[in-house]
Amino acid sequence: MARTGFFGGTFNPIHRGHIHLAEEARKALKLDRLILVPANIPPHKEAHNLCTSAERFEMCRLAAENHEGFEVSDFELKQGGKSYSVYTAEHFSEIYPDDELFMMVGSDMFLCFDKWYRFEDILKKVTLAVVSREYDDMESLKKKSDELSAFGKTVIVNAEPFPLSSTEIRKMIAGGQNYSCYLPEKVVQYIRLNKLYGNAESD
Repeated sequence: MARTGFFGGTFNPIHRGHIHLAEEARKALKLDRLILVPANIPPHKEAHNLCTSAERFEMCRLAAENHEGFEVSDFELKQGGKSYSVYTAEHFSEIYPDDELFMMVGSDMFLCFDKWYRFEDILKKVTLAVVSREYDDMESLKKKSDELSAFGKTVIVNAEPFPLSSTEIRKMIAGGQNYSCYLPEKVVQYIRLNKLYGNAESD
């Protein structure tokens, strides 16, 4: 049985923190494939200064290059409207009916997962995998994992936290600060070429 993971997010832009989370999950869970799924409109938070679907998809594609087993899906982008993970889980369970499915989330999303639309149905389709994004949240993650165990399987991936925010990166770009170390090189080049997020020519 193959093991397939998917990792959704606004990815506005995708950064090294996202890639770190995905890589750690791929290795720890021994995934055969890890699919990045850029959201069309995130239902759980306001999307500020959101690039187009095509731009965010391309940045994900560039970021996924040279990472073993990484793929990118435009499923949520093509659906339009708000992107609810239950439909994405159903989509991948139909495409990979014989695979064991894992859905990756960051610790912030994991802690409010029981507020998500039809979260019980998501846990019927996938194992929910969380990778810590902070240095002091392990106790709260374990508590939430215990609470969610009544609905399905969860797993906490132990990895070195990588606190990094797309919001802060966008502010750095707009302010002309050096942001290149926080993004994959090809994503930096794409942002500069397409003048995304404001003053993208500055370094």
